[in-house]
Amino acid sequence: MTRTNCTRFTALLESAPQRWLLTWPAGGRWGILVGLAAVALLAGILPRSTLAQSEGGLYIAGYRFGFEQAAEEGLMRNPRNQRFFVLVLPPADAALSNALPKSATGVRDRVIAAGGVILVCQRDLDDGVIDAATLIPEVVAVRGFPPRGSQAMAPGERYFPDENRDSLPASNDALRRLRAACS
Repeated sequence: MTRTNCTRFTALLESAPQRWLLTWPAGGRWGILVGLAAVALLAGILPRSTLAQSEGGLYIAGYRFGFEQAAEEGLMRNPRNQRFFVLVLPPADAALSNALPKSATGVRDRVIAAGGVILVCQRDLDDGVIDAATLIPEVVAVRGFPPRGSQAMAPGERYFPDENRDSLPASNDALRRLRAACS
């Protein structure tokens, strides 16, 4: 680019904001105020919508942490209506029983109301370690990684063909941790 072309380009960039104000439909001061209000409105709306679509983390209840501890951590670290995941491994699965008295279901009900997804490993259900008949209906069973050489999941895919993607993490890291814990 020659020096003349470079200075023309710079002048064009410097005059762009002035041209925008002159072509604003309302024009003049009102055009500036309307433009600033539109920018402020968009700046206020976009972060909230981005936050609403984001996911929280994966919290694992099992040997070191009980269900209540993992659930409370998830509730504390995730804003209301931000989806997060609580994987429950034995022996912490007693909190998911549909036979619990109403007084013992407080934390579990708060997790569900706050947008939390409660997960158990499919292998624990298959092995009979967790009784599927006693679980509350909101619990989602998750499979681990398929064995080497298995065609259960197509190469490069993140989900099994019959899995409900909406009930699993969109984050690669969270899904990998979840599958690893359930393998």
